[in-house]
Amino acid sequence: MNTTVVVTGAGAGVGRAAARAFAERGYDLGLVARDAGRLETVAEEIRAQGRRSCPVPTDVSDPDAVEAAAERIERELGPIDVWVNDAMVTIFAPVQAISPAEFRRATEVTYLGAVYGTMAALRRMRPRARGSIVQVGSALSYRAIPLQSAYCGAKFAIRGFTDSVRCELLHDGLPINICMVQLPAINTPQFDWALSRMPRRAQPVPPIYEPEVAARAIVFAAFSRRREIWLGGSSWKAIVANAVAPGLLDRMLARDGYASQMRNETEPADAPANLFEPVRGSQGAHGSFGDRARASSWTLPMARHRGALVAGGLALLGVLGAGLLPNGRRSRS
Repeated sequence: MNTTVVVTGAGAGVGRAAARAFAERGYDLGLVARDAGRLETVAEEIRAQGRRSCPVPTDVSDPDAVEAAAERIERELGPIDVWVNDAMVTIFAPVQAISPAEFRRATEVTYLGAVYGTMAALRRMRPRARGSIVQVGSALSYRAIPLQSAYCGAKFAIRGFTDSVRCELLHDGLPINICMVQLPAINTPQFDWALSRMPRRAQPVPPIYEPEVAARAIVFAAFSRRREIWLGGSSWKAIVANAVAPGLLDRMLARDGYASQMRNETEPADAPANLFEPVRGSQGAHGSFGDRARASSWTLPMARHRGALVAGGLALLGVLGAGLLPNGRRSRS
């Protein structure tokens, strides 16, 4: 039986890498993004891997368009088994340099796009009592940074929305999995085409990972029935540190958070921006940071083998504990 996977934001970056990763594992792909030409290129890549694909040019900020895309994908490929919400746009600027219309647009695509995708998926998964939804999140959904208030706000909102929906599914006894993958900095075209009002060109905060690392985590999340996956050591550090000392991180980011997000290159006056319209061209999954990007992360094998690691840790504690208790009891002498 064929498995149908829908990926939003499939035209470039993590979404494109995820679509290819699902196809490599034998799944058919519904592809959703704004740029029809780029989407057709991805569809051809999927077909070259021997899988069926259904590209549907869609602006995910339009709920009716998202619903129509889901309807068409099911008509052409069959029931949707997995839905991945990855579509996003962002703005690199201090909040006072962002207009209300720009902030609204970033929120509608990145946050409400995930909401509308989840709603469309659940309309089909609930009656069948099966399916999986993956929200592509970020460590920034726990620890916000300067110059990305619109993006951070949207990712925080997705996390809250996802937690609420998960509770509802548990209440209704529905075995539909909903998992959020919290990503580190990824080498995607985002940093070359996002709207920026910074004096220098944007860059991800190192360490940087290739989009295929994120894609492998997303595929794993789709079938693992995990609540969340934190990808990359930097994500773990940011999330845990924010839980322990958020005020300290505020001060560190106020001091270093601007420079760490800028390259030593002036932002061109005519730089492209994909906030309201897609940037034309053949951009793929990768951005401009391949010379600095890592091709793997130790945290994904840890997530895959969590049960064995926990069991091993408990066994080790048992052995250590036994060594402290001669004959099974602590000496009272």
